[in-house]
Amino acid sequence: MAVNGIIAEFAEQAAFLWVLRTRAVGEPHFSLEDLAKLDERLDAHLDGLCVAGGAGWDLCKEALGSSNPAECFASGVLAFESGETERIQAVLDAVDNNYAKTRVLISALGWLKYEQACPQFKKLLVSESPLHRYIGIAASAIHRHDPGHHLDKAVNDPDILLMARGLRAHGELAREIKISSFRLRENLTDDDEGIRFSSAWPAALAGNEEAVSVLKDFVCTDSPYKEKALNTALRRMEPGAALSWQRQLAEFPQTIRCAVIGAGIIGDPALIPWLIGQMKTPALSRVAGEAFTMITGADIDWEELRGKSPEGFAAGPNDDPNDENVAMDADGNLPWPNSESILQWWHEHKGTFQSGARYLLGKPISAEHLRHVLQKGLQRQRAAAALELAIIEPGRPLFEVRAPGFRQRIEVEHI
Repeated sequence: MAVNGIIAEFAEQAAFLWVLRTRAVGEPHFSLEDLAKLDERLDAHLDGLCVAGGAGWDLCKEALGSSNPAECFASGVLAFESGETERIQAVLDAVDNNYAKTRVLISALGWLKYEQACPQFKKLLVSESPLHRYIGIAASAIHRHDPGHHLDKAVNDPDILLMARGLRAHGELAREIKISSFRLRENLTDDDEGIRFSSAWPAALAGNEEAVSVLKDFVCTDSPYKEKALNTALRRMEPGAALSWQRQLAEFPQTIRCAVIGAGIIGDPALIPWLIGQMKTPALSRVAGEAFTMITGADIDWEELRGKSPEGFAAGPNDDPNDENVAMDADGNLPWPNSESILQWWHEHKGTFQSGARYLLGKPISAEHLRHVLQKGLQRQRAAAALELAIIEPGRPLFEVRAPGFRQRIEVEHI
């Protein structure tokens, strides 16, 4: 293969692997080690582009005009890593007013070592452009760097995108929102969904009951914030209130899936019999199995608790050109549970669990156990542990389970 062909292969694979990792960080079957291995592959292709020098950059610069946002990732990494003004300006110009490409560029800054990224996002924070300041706030939050007064300004900025990102950054950094309670209430009832959620999420994480109520409203809609709201609200509610709300969610077809996920969030073993019952409904079976594992720690694959896919069941797209269902199977990487085997397992092990207590992966929630889950758990389990740890240790920044695996390997040893 000619040299240009090799460089082009580096660029194509970098874009492809970036897409894979954006999915992997939220997948139920990916561990930190799995993520680190994927990231090492991605890093190797980025290194190839870097070693190619000017030829590598020329190819990346050309890709900035692509309709595929993923192709901007390598361009962003090379530009910010180089520190060259001309390259950085080229990528900033390319993402202007394109949210998908802006998201990729933020990811590129998040990929860099803090020492490389910090000078770049500090420049963006003082830009006259709200979009550039938005990128700067987001990148600093990914690195869990407090941008100081720039964050205070962001939450009062007239630009809605920047304001919302600044509010969410407060939660990620465990930073008190330094705005009046009146302004907080005003934001919690804002017409813009992004502002309402971005105000409620960090406030709820800090224990604000009014904000928890706002998050509950998101769960009963088709909002993209639905599951994140569910994960935070249930963890911040009193146990009795959480169980009561979970039962309410279970009463309606449009929210019963949230009730199943919620059972795993609450972590009360008293919900296990109900979860086993949901495993008999194909559309809920796998997510009910995941909730069961969240509480008990029982691995459905390893403990011979795995069942078979129901005959004729189809949750995602198929080969029929007339079928309008094009959505991917949300539970595609979850095993099918065998409800009868799991019921038997529960009869044998339920004596080791105490109803009314909260469990995560078979053990009562404690800081020590949460740190262990962050090290050894799967991605969704690790995300749950990160939230729980931020709640029981106020002032601790939310551990970023989506950060590059090679960086997490180091950081997880020091939490």
